[in-house]
This record gives sequence, C-alpha cells and structure tokens, in this order.
Amino acid sequence: MDYPVWAALLWFQGSYDLAVFEQAKTEIKSDSQILFAIASGSDADDGFNLSMSLTIKPHLHHQNHRMHKPTSTNSRDWTQIYTVYGMEQWQTLLFLVFQATLFSIMSILFLLYYQPICQFLDTFFLLTATSSTGGGSAARFAAGFIGCVTALSAVCLFFAAGNFFYSSVGLRYEMAQRIVSCVNDWSNVKVALDIGCGRGILLNAVATQLKKTGSSGRVVGLDRSKGTTLSTLRTANVEGVGEYVTCREGDVRSLPFGDNYFDVVVSATFVHTVGKEYGHRTVEAAAERMRVLGEMVRVLKPGGVGVVWDLLHVPEYVRRLQELKMEDITVSERVTAFMVSSHIVSFRKPIQHILGPCEVRLDWRC
Repeated sequence: MDYPVWAALLWFQGSYDLAVFEQAKTEIKSDSQILFAIASGSDADDGFNLSMSLTIKPHLHHQNHRMHKPTSTNSRDWTQIYTVYGMEQWQTLLFLVFQATLFSIMSILFLLYYQPICQFLDTFFLLTATSSTGGGSAARFAAGFIGCVTALSAVCLFFAAGNFFYSSVGLRYEMAQRIVSCVNDWSNVKVALDIGCGRGILLNAVATQLKKTGSSGRVVGLDRSKGTTLSTLRTANVEGVGEYVTCREGDVRSLPFGDNYFDVVVSATFVHTVGKEYGHRTVEAAAERMRVLGEMVRVLKPGGVGVVWDLLHVPEYVRRLQELKMEDITVSERVTAFMVSSHIVSFRKPIQHILGPCEVRLDWRC
C-alpha cells in the first residue's frame, strides 16, 4: 500500500519519530525570534540524539495562521491550482472517498434496519438460551456499538480524504511559497535545483521568484520519471516561466551534477519516499534518505542554501546536517500534511571547513 494511504488510514496513531521530537522541545518566544531549546531525545529505532537550539523565523510562524484556509492561498484560488497542476496519487483520494462512502451507507443501513439487526444478533448470542432479557440487551448494545463505530469510521475517512486533497493542492502551493521565502536574496541565484519536482508546484514557485527579481538564473527539476518531467515542462509554460525551467530524469541517490554546482537546493515531501522499498522505519531506508541529503549538500555551492519540507523524518535530517557541519540550521513549526506532522528544514553550506592549520574538503557522500 502506498505511503499516503497508510498515513491517512492510520492518522490517529501519529508519528512516533516526531512525537519524540515534539515532546522534547520548549518554546521560548520573543519579538524577534522563536527558539526551540531541544534537550536530548532518543529514538530506539534510529538512535536519534540531538542537543541544540533551532531558530524559527517569525514570518514562518505567522504564516501558519493562514495555512488552513482551503479556499485561497496567496491570492490564488485552489481551483486554479488544481486546474493547472492536477493531483498526484488521485487513486488514493478515490480509495478514501470510496471507503468513506461505503461506511456511510453501512451506518445508514444500521440506522434503518436497527430492529431487524438486533433480532438477528439476539438469535446469535448464546445468552438467549438462559436469559432472553439479557440476550436482547446484549444484542442492542452490539448493534449500537457496531453502528457507532461504522459512522465514526465514515467521518474519519471523509476527513482524511479532505486533508489529503488539501495537502496535495492548496497546502502544497502554500508551502512552496514558504520554501521560497526561506531564501533571502534570489537576485544572486544563478542555478537552483528542485529534487523530486513532481508536478512542478515548487519548481514553478522558484522560477516565478527568479522572474520577479529579474534574475537571469534558472531552476532545474529532477524527477525519477521522464513522463513526469515532460508534464512539468508543460505546466511551466502555462505559468509563463518556461524559459526559467529545465527538467531532467535522474537518480536522486546519485545526482547527475558536479560538486558545488547550485546556489539553492529545495525539495518538498519527497525525501521520505526514498528507500520505501525497504520499509519506512528500517535502517536501510534511513541510509537511503541520508544519501539523498548528502547529495543535496554535495551539489550545493559553499554559502548556498538548502530547504527541505518533509514528513516524519525531520530529526534524522537535522542530525545529519549537524554531522555535515551545516550552518544556520532552521526548523519551522509543525504543519499537518497528509494526516501526519511535517516541518521545513533550511540550512546553509559553510563557505569553508577548516580542521587545524589546513583546510579539509568534506566528503558529503558519507
């Protein structure tokens, strides 16, 4: 089963990884910044151990209040966004709606045929052999309980379907704008990279920002499917930023670019999908995700900015970025996407890394 389906159906279980992360943090608010003083946390699955302070930019915090408006994002109606970009994994949405409709019909049938169902259950229970009154009470309780669970399941599934649709369209567009805002100066950006560009919502947001600043730069979108890249180029032309966009097929575990090539590297809800063939909580999957993060750092120019919006595995990313000696590691407030928690992580690659009297080149692939 695809990951978003699993996440939607099991949304009430939450995220164990981020639960550890969230429980360990303390908010310290001031007029200029919000600090998360993160004590030492531990995760039995991945050995997470983090002790640092992460700065949250105020504009990211304030934008959270606008994030839950399903009808409009940045003066653009969600219907316009859907018309241009469509929806990835629409089969998941149909599956959720179908299941919700099925449970709704079942709950209505329980309500309409409550008495016949009670009579059927009454004959089923062995308690009727000794006490018809007790058996009838048990049957009514069982019928009522099953009906309530069925109705509640329908409500939860409809809510999950709505959240999945909003996360795929309106929220993704909103988060793309927030990712773009993490880079202070786009006028000096010559080449940017979007890893796992998909439909191109983030890709085109970057291209639009380059166009607004009058930059002569361009943004490269990398995806695993050639068919997706062709579709993404068409949406870029529709958005009027086709001359700023280049798409290509490639393996995110081994980016087909040289070292220190991009000024900005971004990614939206993609890194967590890498290595899913091993299972999301396995050591092998975590190693694959760390490879992607290392590749992002490798192709980033010294002084360049990387921004990742992803689900579930933010503590892993922060720890790995610490190990790679990244600067200005920033984590946004929690945002619910696809029924689980998500964060934006931004960082800056140091201009140089010196150990002792001489400079040592970091091996970002480690």
